[in-house]
Amino acid sequence: MSALSALPFLKPVHLRSPRSSPGGQRRHTLPASEFRCLSPEDAVSVFEIEREAFISVSGDCPLHLDEIRHFLNLCPELSLGWFEEGRLVAFIIGSLWDQERLSQAALTLHKPQGSAVHIHVLAVHRTVRQQGKGSILMWRYLQHLRCLPFARRALLMCEPFLVPFYHKCGFEALGPCEVTVGDMAFVEMQHPVRGHAFMRRNSGC
Repeated sequence: MSALSALPFLKPVHLRSPRSSPGGQRRHTLPASEFRCLSPEDAVSVFEIEREAFISVSGDCPLHLDEIRHFLNLCPELSLGWFEEGRLVAFIIGSLWDQERLSQAALTLHKPQGSAVHIHVLAVHRTVRQQGKGSILMWRYLQHLRCLPFARRALLMCEPFLVPFYHKCGFEALGPCEVTVGDMAFVEMQHPVRGHAFMRRNSGC
């Protein structure tokens, strides 16, 4: 069984009622809203959203297209996309890390034996921003991680102005991050992730 089919909260949150064709036969429609893990085939859509969201602000992207494909090939289960009528509108991409704090190597490496999930990027399409989608997607992503037996905590680095957003999502600041990108400095934050056995007993995972 795939990880996707085993996680009930990744199923579409609302499905449109099937429409009837003039001949009375039902035809399939895309779900109005759906959460699922991403695949390498989603990489271009992911990069288009990310590029628009970040280049205008910081002049660069956390992940470039080849890096997106790299992580979606290695660890697609650590990603989550929000699709509306088949179109990607928001996403998160993560990988595993095996140290207490993030280092420069964490930007490009996936450590399969690690227990910390490094959240590389969260981005929302410009047409649906200011609707709370980032917070909802992060909540869904943390629920997803709680059903992965190896995940113990989530780590991320963000610019200081984003600390209040992630604090509302349940993250705590660990202090300045060792990682720098150009002249940009970051705050490192973490969120505990409960074990698989606990969640299986309490949430049906």
